[in-house]
Amino acid sequence: MDMQTIVGLLLPFAGTSLGSAMVFLLKDAISRTLQRVLTGFAAGVMVAASFWSLLQPALEGSESMGRLSFAPAAAGFLVGMGFLLLLDEVTPHMHMDNAEEGPRANLKRTTKLILAVTLHNIPEGMAVGVVYANLLAGDGLVSSAGALALALGIAIQNFPEGAIVSMPLRAEGLPKGRTFALGMLSGAVEPLAAFVTILASSLVTSLLPYLLAFAAGAMFYVVVEELIPEMSEGEHSNSGTVAFSLGFVLMMILDVALG
Repeated sequence: MDMQTIVGLLLPFAGTSLGSAMVFLLKDAISRTLQRVLTGFAAGVMVAASFWSLLQPALEGSESMGRLSFAPAAAGFLVGMGFLLLLDEVTPHMHMDNAEEGPRANLKRTTKLILAVTLHNIPEGMAVGVVYANLLAGDGLVSSAGALALALGIAIQNFPEGAIVSMPLRAEGLPKGRTFALGMLSGAVEPLAAFVTILASSLVTSLLPYLLAFAAGAMFYVVVEELIPEMSEGEHSNSGTVAFSLGFVLMMILDVALG
């Protein structure tokens, strides 16, 4: 594994860590409006990255199938959505603003919050792993600049996410150092998921179009299930929608310009 790949795998983790470090600079809580803006921005980045960095290469990689070239992308996307749905059901977690009720309510709220963000980060790590696996395989579906664009885009998206997980923990009375460490911990799953994905895809390079679409479906699930509801909660405001648009356009520019 070359240095370019290692940097790409670590970029998203760096974004989460920098966002978590905001606990040392900001007040003890994030306003509802700012949280809505950060969540909307993250959702926009993920939607754009899912299409230009994952679905489009998956479709291009299946062109030899003719009229059925949509099949790998469609199948992979739906399986990715289903996988996150299953993971969502079996993993104790919570939406970022709401404590869960029921048989798992004995889990600490802080633990649930970390699990929620960790759940978000798994498909992002997988997405980075898939594009770099394709790059290492030399299949030509994704360029080195395109892979870097995806990693950078997810790192940008992870910056507000790191702040969103750290600041509520600080507001609950946790020390800043521990809050920062827990925020970093929530992002540590990304390079791990990316590395495991590279190992797995290297054994089944013919399935890369399916894996690209799988990562896209998993990311879309996070956006639809978690981020969009969160950016729309509370008093009506267009701030989340505007931030979504800005995040989408920024990621589109990065992917098209660098890809």
